[in-house]
Amino acid sequence: MEKTGKQERTMMKILSTLLIMYVITGVALLILALLLYKMQLNENAVSVGIMVIYVVSGLLGGFLIGKRMKVRRFLWGMLMGAFYFLVLLAGSFLLNRGIQSDGLHVLTTLVMCMAAGMIGGMLS
Repeated sequence: MEKTGKQERTMMKILSTLLIMYVITGVALLILALLLYKMQLNENAVSVGIMVIYVVSGLLGGFLIGKRMKVRRFLWGMLMGAFYFLVLLAGSFLLNRGIQSDGLHVLTTLVMCMAAGMIGGMLS
């Protein structure tokens, strides 16, 4: 009985951290869209902005989960980065009815998200 309670608390920590990460991502993407509209940014600037948003969200998510879990912080941060990426990938897959980019771009984004989460966890 105690084990399921602990598992439920762990799952709630993970889900609430993911929610915070996506709220941060949503707000940052809205700001980026506003900048795109007002300043007419080129495609490269928008791509860099999206990567920065992924990294910042990963860092903050890794930091938060590290503070919440208190043990194996870097591992929890890396897992949060992977979970974050998997939800992004699933959303992209559903919205675009497939994956539009090449495998290298997908792998690079995965590594970026996991590394950012791991660094955030180590900093916590």
